[in-house]
Amino acid sequence: MKFLLFLVAVFVLLWLLRGSLRKRMPPPTPPAGTPLQDMVRCAQCGMHLPSGEALPGRGGVFCGEAHRLEFEKTHPGP
Repeated sequence: MKFLLFLVAVFVLLWLLRGSLRKRMPPPTPPAGTPLQDMVRCAQCGMHLPSGEALPGRGGVFCGEAHRLEFEKTHPGP
């Protein structure tokens, strides 16, 4: 019984130390040379993607050619 209580105490101590160490660590930084891009939302499905990968179209930006065509087919222009 003493051994089980000792193991529980060690586990709780390690768990508390892990939490305090995690708070001290600085947030990760992106690799050097990687430009940050704004995230945009596909007008058809709502998926978020980097603005450099988005396809512009009538009614917004899209995640792929199929969604752009589907959106333009269901939302005819004036």
